[in-house]
Amino acid sequence: MKLMVTGGAGFIGSAVVRLAIARGHQVVNVDALSYAACLENVASVADNPGYAFEQADIRDRGRMDEVLATHRPDAIMHLAAESHVDRSIDGPLAFVATNMTGTAVLLEATRRYWEAAGRPDGFRFHHISTDEVFGTLGAEGRFDEASPYAPNSPYAASKAGADHLVRAWGETYGLPVVLSNCSNNYGPFHFPEKLVPVVILKAIAREPIPVYGTGSNVRDWLYVEDHAEALLTVLEKGQIGRSYAIGGEAEVSNIDLVRTICAILDRHRPEGAPHADLIQFVTDRPGHDQRYAINPSRIREELGWRPQTSLDQGLEKTVTWFLDNRAWWLALLDRDGVGKRLGLTA
Repeated sequence: MKLMVTGGAGFIGSAVVRLAIARGHQVVNVDALSYAACLENVASVADNPGYAFEQADIRDRGRMDEVLATHRPDAIMHLAAESHVDRSIDGPLAFVATNMTGTAVLLEATRRYWEAAGRPDGFRFHHISTDEVFGTLGAEGRFDEASPYAPNSPYAASKAGADHLVRAWGETYGLPVVLSNCSNNYGPFHFPEKLVPVVILKAIAREPIPVYGTGSNVRDWLYVEDHAEALLTVLEKGQIGRSYAIGGEAEVSNIDLVRTICAILDRHRPEGAPHADLIQFVTDRPGHDQRYAINPSRIREELGWRPQTSLDQGLEKTVTWFLDNRAWWLALLDRDGVGKRLGLTA
């Protein structure tokens, strides 16, 4: 297939691009190269004859029409998004503009392209979303495809809105869409404003490791390369109009996750041990969801996917990658907002 991947210079998008190229697909990577994008993420495939890059904003209808007409993809994997909850608290309208308006513009451009091509049966529009659209869980239960939408942050609300737009284009215009909602990702090339890389880089620098509130918030963690496998599986095998909940089946509280990372660093950097002494509890962010967890039984039973990397294995690989790729993350530390506490203006 020839795939168009939006946001392919980002964390999850670049993992999809690298895997798709490895599997012999052609890929056109469409990315606006905003603050969290990095072309180094796809440097390993940049010279592959099946890879192309287009710097373009999904909100720009003219550019979307141009890219589709030029590259004529067989499927679109839509990952381009503003994704950091703390930034959405400080600047919510940027999230509405990219995640909702951008998705609507891309959907319309895709619909016109698909209709002009004669509505080919094999075409797919795969929208990649988050479990945060479902809100927060108590001590029991897990999210699945039937969970009601109850977003609590501007980021989650903007992704929920995008989900609804994709469903509407499927129902109203017959556009062949599939959706997926995933739990927290971690792994190589993780932009250094999210929890896992922040912990690693703060510990390496011997600086305080910030943990929001009491660290009791629970997340379900999935290694990014396992997520890329899941996304290509949904694209290739998923039922049109259906959504798939994707999770790592690896729930852990934030404080326990941080302590595990510190323990891994103690082994790799014993001169800084114990790194857990750097943990510092800080003011929680507004509307911080207490717990996320995914029931991935549909994708497991219908499509045969399940995660291959345990949390311990994935964290070991992630810490090692950051230790071995200092030049990659050093180049990102001066980008807007990186290393600063965001999300307290509410």
